[in-house]
Amino acid sequence: MPTIAIFFGFTIQMYWRDHPPPHIHVFYAGAEALVAIDSGEIIAGSLPRGAARLIREWISVQRPALRANWERARLLQALDQVPGADEA
Repeated sequence: MPTIAIFFGFTIQMYWRDHPPPHIHVFYAGAEALVAIDSGEIIAGSLPRGAARLIREWISVQRPALRANWERARLLQALDQVPGADEA
């Protein structure tokens, strides 16, 4: 699974041809969650409250890039790196 961003201890990954809804896999401090791209809500797993808030904010800024990567992943194309919260 390609890593598309790493920042503040978060690792963000996306599978090729993953199941809907469009989402990212977030790994942080031993926790793992699937987070919807369109809403920023956790759809599986869990994150600490502050981490979940930061990821929602990051998704809101990076939503166009994440949606574009989701479409590339669906087509089995190479994924782009997405700027982390420390780079935006």
